[in-house]
Amino acid sequence: MRKSIKLGLGAALALSVSSAAVMAENVKIAFIDPLSGGFAATGINGLNQFEFAAETLVNAKGGVLEGDMFEILPFDNKVSPKESLIQLQVAIDQGARYIVQGNSSGVANALTEAIDKHNRRNPDSQVLFLNYSAVDPALTNEKCNFWHFRFDPHADMKMAALTDMLAENQDIKKVYVIGQDYSFGKAVADAAVSMLAEKRPDIEVVGNELHPIGKVKDFTPYARKIVSSGADAVITGNWGADMLGLGKSILENGFEGPIYTYYAAADGITAAFGESGVDSLYLIAEGDDNPPPKAETQEYVQAFKAKYPDGNMSQTRITNVIQMLAQAINEAGTATDVVQVANALEGMTFTDSLWSTAEMRMRPEDHQLIQDIHIYGHQPVEAPYDMDNSGYGLKIQYTVENASADIATTCDMQRP
Repeated sequence: MRKSIKLGLGAALALSVSSAAVMAENVKIAFIDPLSGGFAATGINGLNQFEFAAETLVNAKGGVLEGDMFEILPFDNKVSPKESLIQLQVAIDQGARYIVQGNSSGVANALTEAIDKHNRRNPDSQVLFLNYSAVDPALTNEKCNFWHFRFDPHADMKMAALTDMLAENQDIKKVYVIGQDYSFGKAVADAAVSMLAEKRPDIEVVGNELHPIGKVKDFTPYARKIVSSGADAVITGNWGADMLGLGKSILENGFEGPIYTYYAAADGITAAFGESGVDSLYLIAEGDDNPPPKAETQEYVQAFKAKYPDGNMSQTRITNVIQMLAQAINEAGTATDVVQVANALEGMTFTDSLWSTAEMRMRPEDHQLIQDIHIYGHQPVEAPYDMDNSGYGLKIQYTVENASADIATTCDMQRP
């Protein structure tokens, strides 16, 4: 009889543990970005920011749906669209229902098409694509779909803010545009040329050039062309090693004007420029000043740096992705029915960002987040709010509030 009772208690305990496991399941979020190769620094730092945001902003506060925890699953795509599609399927097979990616719009275009097809064919394993940094305008225009949400202003929105600032500088008469030869680089170039013509028709575009992405070892020939063109300013959308190589070469070859960029910070870039980048490098982004005015944001940055001493809080939108996803899941009452989660994200008004006191809104027409955009200057910044532990970082120089809230979209959203 005693043995029978012990077995009964053991069975009850096993049932209890099993029930708890079922009740509290991890919400799996697949991070598909470069974790090796020339752009690994950017990808690894992004992964660290996602993991820290999930643990600090969601899991440490009890998770979502009264106990479900966020789990970040890292996948190395080597900045390859083909490899990304392989990793996407692996992630789905492992139970991921949310995909985050940002480095390379070429990859993002491949992912959004594949996810759209997958979701139509596999209603029981549908996924959402939370795009945190791929800014080809087509993704929320002609290539938009219900499953894709973008948390970073797209290239045209950023260029609108940049050219507003540039147009006010009457010393600029000639501009050189240079970028990586893929969809994003072409979008930046097209936007720069058209917006400059509209806002400052007197400005001459003295160069408009694309180079192979991730393959140029020596940017000296490009830098010499820029200097010899007589340009007063440079515009580039380069990122990662291509931004570092181009920017350093431009300055080393004697260029003295402003270099307006999308991604000239962190991942070794800020440290490499150091004093030479002051009053030369400018960057368009969302976020806040450094140090940020909110005490809770300062504490968040300090905690991140304590955990990742060599890391950078360089993509503040990552916290918005995590917080808004958590809010959407709680509002939908489910993490597995991604259609309901998407419906909660559509039109969401978000007011709890660590990086802004302004309201953000996920525009339902095209799933583009509307928010303030800043032009930052490369300036001395105190630790731990600097980049690369260099004593330099980003300081706000110019702000466009609620940027491009009324920008037109060609998105014809097809909802399930």
